[in-house]
Amino acid sequence: MIAVVNIEGKQFKVEKDAQFLLDKLQGKKGDKVVLDNVTLIENNGKVIIGSPNIKGASVTVSILEQTRDKKVVVFKKKRRKGYRIKNGHKQMLTRVKIDSISTKSTTNKIQKSETKETTAKKTTAKKTTAKKTTAKKTTAKKTTAN
Repeated sequence: MIAVVNIEGKQFKVEKDAQFLLDKLQGKKGDKVVLDNVTLIENNGKVIIGSPNIKGASVTVSILEQTRDKKVVVFKKKRRKGYRIKNGHKQMLTRVKIDSISTKSTTNKIQKSETKETTAKKTTAKKTTAKKTTAKKTTAKKTTAN
């Protein structure tokens, strides 16, 4: 089972027992976090796409460690001016492991009910509206003195 999860504005393709680094998540080592922003699930060739998310789907991850990335050096220089500044920082990261990917067994029912709701909205959207008539503006004649 493969899922696409939206974590803090970034999309990740995940599968069970996979480990990866992402921007720092709140929590300590060993904590379990449930992510419910699942946009796509593929299970045995069947693909479920959310609009924008799949209702009832979630991914459970466990935090393995809170760590820091390699140092990123920021060097600024203006030639012939004697201006040189060297700064840097280390990005905070979280290593996580995917424990489980779960979805409701009623996802097909949810998709069918969503299509019924959209067709119902389309039929009720047809309303008659009275047209307003606008008065025509008359332009003043220009007179020129000879």
